[in-house]
Amino acid sequence: MVVLAGGRGTRLGGADKPGVTVGGRTLLERTLAACPDADRTVVVGPRRPTARAVRWTREPRPGTGPLPALHAGLAHVTADTVLVLAADLPFLTPQAVTRLRTALATAPTSVDAVLAVREGRDQPLLALYRAEPLRRELALLATEHGRLENLPLKLLTAELSAHRLELADAADCDTWEDIAAARARIREHGHVLDEWTAAVKAELGLDLDVDVAAVLDLARDAAHGVARPAAPLTTFLVGYAAARAGGSPQDIAVATRKAAALADRWAEEASGGPAPGQPPTRD
Repeated sequence: MVVLAGGRGTRLGGADKPGVTVGGRTLLERTLAACPDADRTVVVGPRRPTARAVRWTREPRPGTGPLPALHAGLAHVTADTVLVLAADLPFLTPQAVTRLRTALATAPTSVDAVLAVREGRDQPLLALYRAEPLRRELALLATEHGRLENLPLKLLTAELSAHRLELADAADCDTWEDIAAARARIREHGHVLDEWTAAVKAELGLDLDVDVAAVLDLARDAAHGVARPAAPLTTFLVGYAAARAGGSPQDIAVATRKAAALADRWAEEASGGPAPGQPPTRD
């Protein structure tokens, strides 16, 4: 994977765009999270803190467009295919990357790339390329024009045989209005818990699936059956217990069930307890 994280940020008033945060995570970190299983991750741009290990490189003359940056990144790629991303894709998902991979894997070998498309426009910096045709066309452009600096991307994609794939996840952030819209989107009711969970996992270096519904049910039971402050305390203790047991999804599920059953027993006692001979609500 090659991520282009340079540029001048002119439409952001010169701000370091990959370092701008959405949901407490930089645009670069959010982009990197879309491909956690990349064999090698190359970031072209100035060094910045990242949660995962990446290989940093720079083009000879920074700020001279995407083609020199892409050429510099490709120098570190050994795989047959390469995912190329801009560093400003806050909502790109692993599922979208999988769709690109599947499309190229099932395409004829004459197809050089699969480009994401959003609102009818090609997104060459959200695309999966076969590495050799990409290197070939970059070399031909450099020979034809005597340089790669400040050449438009469309000169590259025009010479490649590409399939197109419509992706709703292709929204980028070019302006402060785009940043504001992205920050508002993550706080919408249907997104906020997933976004917050992903942000906390990234911040704490956790790689696990979280059954959000089960955790929320547990917090609700603890709050209603014991006391409101019991909700955060209980979920903390469940997490601690699961970690001590090994930290697998099964360990989390077991600890959650035990704590939920305990909360039920407290609630039953507060309401007079179950009828004689009646089992507790959960086992």
